[in-house]
Amino acid sequence: MTATIIILALTAILFVSGRLRSDLVAVCAALALVLCGVLTPEEALSGFSNPIVVMMVGLFIVGGGIFSTGLAKRIGSGILGMAGTSETRLFVLLMLTTSAVGAFVSNTGTVALMLPIVVSLARGAGLSPSRFLMPLAFAGSMGGMLTLIGTPPNLIVRDALVEAGYGALSFFSFTPVGLICIAVGTLTLIPLSRRFLKGRETKGTTKSGKTLDQLAEEYQVGKDLTLLQVGKASSMLGHTLKQLGVHSRYGVTIIEIQRKGQASGPLQQVEQFALADVELQADDVLYVSGAPEHVALMASENALSVVKGKGNRKLRFYDVGMAEILLLGTSALIGRTVEEADFRQKYGLNVLGIRRHERYLLDDIKNQRLHASDMVLVQGPWDNIARLNALDGQEWVVVGQPQEQLARVTLDYKAPMAALIMVMMVAAMAFDFIPIAPVTAVMLAAVAMIFTGCLRSVEAAYKTINWESIILFGAMLPMSTALEKTGASAMLSSQLVQAVGDYGPYMLLAAIYVATSLLTFFISNTVTAVLMAPIALAAASAQGVSAVPMLMGVSVAASMCFASPFSTPPNALVMSAGGYKPIDYVKVGLPLQLVMGLVMIGVLPWIFPF
Repeated sequence: MTATIIILALTAILFVSGRLRSDLVAVCAALALVLCGVLTPEEALSGFSNPIVVMMVGLFIVGGGIFSTGLAKRIGSGILGMAGTSETRLFVLLMLTTSAVGAFVSNTGTVALMLPIVVSLARGAGLSPSRFLMPLAFAGSMGGMLTLIGTPPNLIVRDALVEAGYGALSFFSFTPVGLICIAVGTLTLIPLSRRFLKGRETKGTTKSGKTLDQLAEEYQVGKDLTLLQVGKASSMLGHTLKQLGVHSRYGVTIIEIQRKGQASGPLQQVEQFALADVELQADDVLYVSGAPEHVALMASENALSVVKGKGNRKLRFYDVGMAEILLLGTSALIGRTVEEADFRQKYGLNVLGIRRHERYLLDDIKNQRLHASDMVLVQGPWDNIARLNALDGQEWVVVGQPQEQLARVTLDYKAPMAALIMVMMVAAMAFDFIPIAPVTAVMLAAVAMIFTGCLRSVEAAYKTINWESIILFGAMLPMSTALEKTGASAMLSSQLVQAVGDYGPYMLLAAIYVATSLLTFFISNTVTAVLMAPIALAAASAQGVSAVPMLMGVSVAASMCFASPFSTPPNALVMSAGGYKPIDYVKVGLPLQLVMGLVMIGVLPWIFPF
């Protein structure tokens, strides 16, 4: 028991510190339990054969099919489009729509899907997106309580109850709890968001959601801008930007190339390029961003002349624009440098800056490593920026693009097929007269998404899976086995019962709920549910009451964590996009979490009697 508790404590510390990936920490914890003789190798690996893990893999693929076909985007944008310019109506529809999508798709995927739609609608109504993005993240978590598959803690609770001899919870057993969560959350967030989140937006925004001047000022674009003219004797003549590699050679960025057209007079055409395959010509004017000494070196080595005058230092945007993209935690770019990502060659875009929470990374951009939730400022033709929306939705979200561009998906004709597959999966899981186990229904749906072309290939299906979550879950499940096997869960639960048991089951439920909420502040809700489920079961048994309301309390408390930007992936996802600070989550999320807890402690025994 001592070894188990020590390993558990060290694991929790590593989770909280964030110095190691959570999946690596979980694997190390499982290995430590084996080396200490607490678990056999078979027991340590049993988590990966657990039906819940297999279901999670299948659900990621099904969700990927729903995204790829544009089904969820079509539903979300259609419903939210009914809001018009009414702030309250938009807010309520946002909460309801996001919750409905989150009932069947992961909360992270739901928020990533809805984020650009909400930004676009808010801008169109003259409202600040920050007024809605934090509630968006919260709604994604609330919606997960509507169904069995909405959030991993629900699956964990169901599995724990089955193993303890209780009847299996049905697909819609969680629905009454979810509906109450959504109602309480919406009514509570309306005044809180008005009080603590930003209000009306300024006019004059553009395709990127902010004016180009606002973006340029925010990221200090043009602060170290120098204009260089390509002379007839320049060694750069006839070479493409890719061939020249000025970014790697000199540490500077060519943001824009202005080239006069063939027309004459006041309507003389000015062509603008900054793409990798553009060949430089004589008299081209290069808008170069970088340290003055680096720019001077490039000019001297390549016979470039500095264009005099201050009036022409400002970037002129015609068909070339700027936009922010938000990197998702599933992006393959995470951990790569900007140079390795090669935005210019692959996407025809320049990276001008990175906003990481409240920090702006503007120097030595090429060597900056990309992190999850980074806001990356890209510059290039609007068509290339819009094209990012058609690329893998697991990589990034283009913030503030026009809604008509967001609707462009390459597999939209497959949306009816994706809808049919999802309906059949839900029916198989919801109705007992269909003789298919839930895990079988999910895997059949996942395979159907591939064979019907809702996903382009098996490789595309694999890319939809968040393998970090799968490894984390599979490696942590044996921890609950270790807690039960060594008697640690019984010991912890007996202490809990001794402390509050004399005050009745309501107080015990409150203690379990509070303990779960506090733990979720520091570690993921999945891990929290794995650890708290056996303790709640043992505590209910010691008290002589039903374990169902206790474990439902674990599931709700683990999922309804709003007071920290890092407690859930959706909270972290909207932080940069909304321009929030950690204190904003405390101001809005903590009161919501307290209200939600008080309501749930009173309501859960009413729905699931002791």
